[in-house]
Amino acid sequence: MSFTLGQPVPDFTALATNSTTVSLAELKGKKFVLYFYPKDNTPGCISEGEAFRDLYSEFQAADTLIFGVSRESLESHEKFRAKFEFPFELISDPDETLCQLFDVIKLKKMYGKEFMGIERSTFLIDSAGILQHEWRKVRIKGHVDDVLQAAQALT
Repeated sequence: MSFTLGQPVPDFTALATNSTTVSLAELKGKKFVLYFYPKDNTPGCISEGEAFRDLYSEFQAADTLIFGVSRESLESHEKFRAKFEFPFELISDPDETLCQLFDVIKLKKMYGKEFMGIERSTFLIDSAGILQHEWRKVRIKGHVDDVLQAAQALT
């Protein structure tokens, strides 16, 4: 199942760190970012999380929530979040419900092996639950600045 820019995001409910349940219904009226990353405690995922952390106050000023999403367990996420002092929640998606919804599971290659994994992607959803921006095959350098600018431009 997939949807495109300018369309409402289908309702979802997911478990996140801090014993939080994240659902589209509860997020209505708020802008939010979902950034999908491959794995806790890996260099690229640390860098991306730190970039969102470092601009967190600017996202707050733009009235935009941030959620990181990967397939790791809540226990793994709690440790990752604490270690790098991320001020936002991380969503655990072990059954790939959100990953499938946003179509981020792709064939990847590493060390000559092929596998299905999360393609680093970010989505900006407006306060009405409409997908306003998507970034796929994300390169981390400068990416979070781009997301922030897009969030600031949304009213």
